[in-house]
Amino acid sequence: MGQYVVTVTLNPALDKTVVIDKFEVGGLNRVKNMRIDPGGKGINVARVLTGLGVAVQATGIIAGSQGQLLKQYLAAEKISESFVTIPGQTRTNLKVVDANSKVTTEINEAGFLVGKVELEKFKEHLEQLLDNVCYLVLSGSLPPQAENSIYSELIGIAKGKGVHTVLDADDAALRLGITARPLAIKPNIHELEKLVGRSLTDDNAVLCAVREIIDQGVEIVIVSMGAEGALVVNKDEAYRVRVSSMIAESTVGAGDSMVAVLVYALLNKFSLSETARWVTAAGSATAAKPGTEVCNLSEIKQFLANVQVQRQS
Repeated sequence: MGQYVVTVTLNPALDKTVVIDKFEVGGLNRVKNMRIDPGGKGINVARVLTGLGVAVQATGIIAGSQGQLLKQYLAAEKISESFVTIPGQTRTNLKVVDANSKVTTEINEAGFLVGKVELEKFKEHLEQLLDNVCYLVLSGSLPPQAENSIYSELIGIAKGKGVHTVLDADDAALRLGITARPLAIKPNIHELEKLVGRSLTDDNAVLCAVREIIDQGVEIVIVSMGAEGALVVNKDEAYRVRVSSMIAESTVGAGDSMVAVLVYALLNKFSLSETARWVTAAGSATAAKPGTEVCNLSEIKQFLANVQVQRQS
């Protein structure tokens, strides 16, 4: 099995980020600057992994002229890709950054329709891609009409190839995905609350919820908590991670950076405590950047000094 990663983005996007001095709802807003990035959670993971020097291929489903434009942006960033093209039009997501308040407003399109025939075509494509792959990353929302069980099915395909899966999803796609026993998941605190069906008001409650998931066969759970840090748990250890001296510019891509660095840590055989430090530093480094920019290795290393890791009983 090679040191090679495949990321899946079933509902990719072109992410258009505009920066405005002060966002006025219902008023005229003039754009200070603008950028377009290839978007979607799996694509963000591929962007970070590429920057870390990991051999990665981004795949998923694209459509129309927007999909072809997305491929051009990936090529410009030297990200290897192998997308399946179907009829329709790849979506555009708008990120409005208020430079005054440092608040980002996201306006995301739903995406094009993907039916059973298209998903079967993609599953066949993915199975061919998974030869000599060590990790598969499944991330993000599903396109309209896609079955919520699709991630569970893709995890099954990966297992048949001896490939470990990291899953970053929410709602029914996450719940059903867990039944296929991926190696790791990365819910945020709100997704975890929906998954277990109750409010999680303190660290002990979060840890109890995570251990319920690990009892179902997931080996590693990372719960991202925004400015409050993260909780990183396996069946033997649990670590509460906090970050000091960090001012968030945009949270877009922060969770994806955590997923990417989890894979990087697994490839480099980090201990769980070191993994906890690195994934939290990565999320913080990306959150400190504007718009949809993601972190690089030097920025992650700079943020490691701001990360405190405490073992939980």
